[in-house]
Amino acid sequence: MIKLDSKAPQGPLAEKWSKHKAEIKVVSPANKRKLDIIVIGTGLGGASAAASLGELGYNVKVFCISDSPRRAHSIAAQGGINAAKNYQNDNDSIFRLFYDTIKGGDYRAREANVYRLAEVSNLIIDQCVAQGVPFAREYGGLLANRSFGGAQVSRTFYARGQTGQQLLLGAYAALNRQIAQGSVKSYPRHEMLELVMVEGKARGIITRNLVTGEIERFGAHAVVLATGGYGNVFFLSTNAMNSNGSAAWQCYKKGAAFANPCFTQIHPTCIPVHGTQQSKLTLMSESLRNDGRIWVPKKKEDVEKIRAKKLKASQIPEEDRDYYLERRYPAFGNLVPRDVASRAAKERCDAGFGVNDTGLAVFLDFSTAIARLGEQTIRERYGNLFQMYEKITDVNPYKEPMTIFPAVHYTMGGIWVDYNLMTTIPGLYAIGEANFSDHGANRLGASALMQGLADGYFVLPYTIGDYLSHEIQSPKVKTDTPEFEAAEKSVKEKIAKLFSIKGKDTVDDLHKKLGHIMWENVGMARTKESLEKAIVEIQALRKEFWVNVNVPGTDKEFNQELEKAIRLADFLELGELMARDGLNRHESCGGHFRVEMQTPEGEAKRDDEDFAYVAAWAYTGTDKEPELVKEPLTFEAVHLAQRNYKD
Repeated sequence: MIKLDSKAPQGPLAEKWSKHKAEIKVVSPANKRKLDIIVIGTGLGGASAAASLGELGYNVKVFCISDSPRRAHSIAAQGGINAAKNYQNDNDSIFRLFYDTIKGGDYRAREANVYRLAEVSNLIIDQCVAQGVPFAREYGGLLANRSFGGAQVSRTFYARGQTGQQLLLGAYAALNRQIAQGSVKSYPRHEMLELVMVEGKARGIITRNLVTGEIERFGAHAVVLATGGYGNVFFLSTNAMNSNGSAAWQCYKKGAAFANPCFTQIHPTCIPVHGTQQSKLTLMSESLRNDGRIWVPKKKEDVEKIRAKKLKASQIPEEDRDYYLERRYPAFGNLVPRDVASRAAKERCDAGFGVNDTGLAVFLDFSTAIARLGEQTIRERYGNLFQMYEKITDVNPYKEPMTIFPAVHYTMGGIWVDYNLMTTIPGLYAIGEANFSDHGANRLGASALMQGLADGYFVLPYTIGDYLSHEIQSPKVKTDTPEFEAAEKSVKEKIAKLFSIKGKDTVDDLHKKLGHIMWENVGMARTKESLEKAIVEIQALRKEFWVNVNVPGTDKEFNQELEKAIRLADFLELGELMARDGLNRHESCGGHFRVEMQTPEGEAKRDDEDFAYVAAWAYTGTDKEPELVKEPLTFEAVHLAQRNYKD
């Protein structure tokens, strides 16, 4: 049985991280040169971690599935990054950022980790400015801030509508510096397919060279997982099509507990689905909710005219528009957290007020902001986002409102980690979206970039030393051992099995079926019946996959169908765990909305007496029910309360 020890320090909340850093062990510069670390993933978490660890003197190997570390999905986080600098003098503070994050996550996160995230947030901004990240600035020279959902202060730093890209360029420059100096060796177009353990510790990985198909072995004293989330289990999501959960899933099957897998974020501002052949969805940044107002017509006859193309949205008078977020949540208005905004959009569409052909869309309107600020100001703030929207939809958002609808975006669940970011496998760490630790049941906007860089620049470089200080006498990890041999054999057998099936269904066809099951039954609203149905249907689809999938080509070449098949095999198991976790959690919190558990006003209704815990699942074998291990959540600095964004 897996035992969970959060290792959260004792003492006052504001002193925990400083106290912990003073107490953990360090590794001397000479000894760092003896130690090898593998980092998997080159998004903001992985790139910043690899750069920082290389700068410290460790020997780092960094892996990514793309042709360049720069292609990581972190670039798609357009809106901004949170920090408690209080440049606006609007009474922000580290505690307020901590409190907003805990509350936004519906009180399902570990206090100590969240406070540390808020505490190091200011260091991230200083680091990125020093790297030359071109944050927007006010007239007087201070960095500019804008508002984001779930906060009543302006704390989001941004670089127009491309913040993630600019931050990644900064981290990529730091990474390239270490690659040039030889402390980091980069392996692009390599996918991790297996974790190698020796005497109970993470000691290496098995990868597939995605260009040649070669299966390769790599050893190290510690392994860092920075591979992002698993939103593509739904097939249609805002994630890059390469994004997947396979590396994390393989670690789960080797003994790393998987925490809160049902906590999936549905983002409220995405371009609606427009066809059955669509391969992914496009996110319209949450930053647009600063100046954009969300509404639907008050009259159903207006809705019908819009759907029939007999009436334009801009022609509906102000008094006939229902700004439903402003109506329902007057204190926060359009800047309520993502889960709240998403459910509100679904409620209006379910009531028959959806404004596109499918009835699954609402308006995001900038006419008020343009009248107040002028079109040029809006162009300066959001021009690239508006341009992207017009290219996709052929609608000019300066003249007509955008149409948006919620879509799968981010996963708050992930590999369980302790305060040091170590998993339940010694020597295996998980950072960024790959772990579960900081966002609870709902991530506030502009906090993903914050967590990735916090973990990579300012947390892991300290905490990994505590573990590696006990490894300085360990020799270089050899890869010609029985453990590596067995892991490579397992990978090759799985690949051979996939090619041997020669069925009639493409990988995408089967993945779409899985996505449909997940969205309909494990999506924005879940019930006991829908979750039980999902488990049964996913089990049947998994059997169909292993009988009917068709993987063309060979394994000795660049073969994206093989890549997708390997990942889908993992998604078919992960999807079932998500449904099982949702079925177990008989409450509504954040992104997990059980229809049976809601307030009379339709808001999420938690059950703090029975479910104030992290649900960590342990693998017990193929086709066996996993074991649930609970980490109780205690709250000393905040008072548990029903979330209120109305006043």
